[in-house]
Amino acid sequence: MIRNNLSTRPFYNVSAVRGWMLLAAIVVGAATLFNVAQVLRYSNSNTELQTRAASDEQAARDLRAKALTLRNSVDTTQVEAVAADARQANDLIDRRAFSWTELFNRFERTLPDDVRITAVRPVVDKNRRIMLTVNVLARGVDDVNQFMENLDKTGAFQDLRSRQEQTTESGQIESALEMLYVTSAPGGDAATATNTTGAPESPAAATTTGTVAKSPQPASAGVRR
Repeated sequence: MIRNNLSTRPFYNVSAVRGWMLLAAIVVGAATLFNVAQVLRYSNSNTELQTRAASDEQAARDLRAKALTLRNSVDTTQVEAVAADARQANDLIDRRAFSWTELFNRFERTLPDDVRITAVRPVVDKNRRIMLTVNVLARGVDDVNQFMENLDKTGAFQDLRSRQEQTTESGQIESALEMLYVTSAPGGDAATATNTTGAPESPAAATTTGTVAKSPQPASAGVRR
């Protein structure tokens, strides 16, 4: 049998090549369709986001316009009147909560023998706390430190610090103590929470000056005004 190919144009098997080309075309077509779908989806999402952003900006403009209208409609005179009423109410609360008698009773129980109080000035800060400045005259620095330790142990006096100290011509130590006074701390005398007239005493009163000395008598007898 003759097995030689005598044709002038040899036969090639192109079916495999065509199969691979068809498969590649299918893959490319699928990828193209996927990309087109993604582009359309992102385009719709972008349009939705732009619409939402425009709506939010319009709402913000409306709110700013309403806020401006409300500010213009506020009566400043009425606001000042309300603020004045609030200050008056706070002042009444401070007067009810503060007692000079109770304060001096606390000093009477904690004052060392060689320390004298020469002035007391209470101030209500922005947080409605009572800050005290107490001027004392002592024989030495140790006596002042002992007085501060005694005050700290009561729990009614916090954040104690000596703002300034100086030595007088007679050799005594004059110091200005600053502290936070907690009127609700334990150890106060409920019977002396008001003065002798029965009316609350105000922390906004003028600075109390004089000499407070430790004695067996009640605290009010140890104050010379």
